[in-house]
Amino acid sequence: MYTISQLAKEFDISTRTVRYYEELGLLEPSRSDGNRRVFSKREYARLKLITRGKRYGFQLDEIKEMVTLFDKDRTGAKQLQKTIEYGTKKVAEVEERIQELTELKNEMNELLTDFQKRVGGNHDYDA
Repeated sequence: MYTISQLAKEFDISTRTVRYYEELGLLEPSRSDGNRRVFSKREYARLKLITRGKRYGFQLDEIKEMVTLFDKDRTGAKQLQKTIEYGTKKVAEVEERIQELTELKNEMNELLTDFQKRVGGNHDYDA
């Protein structure tokens, strides 16, 4: 069992963030005799999935759908299918962003080359 402070420290997030995830229905802690939040290993695992999903750029509603699907289908098949669907979409978005950044880098290098020619320098900024 984990306290809210332990989870926040473990995942390097604020206790407010943990409470927010609870408000959204992403986490469902139980309560101690003193009415304090107590998080199980299940909630720990969910928070791990949530933070991983955030790091990969998923929206909280997408993460919630992926995380809660396991509760509806204990085989995990539906959860995996949804994760594949969202993951494929996210990879395509990343690929598109990489292409945009590569084009931007190439344009900037062309400008720098042009500027260098104008001032007579010959520096390579393509690193």
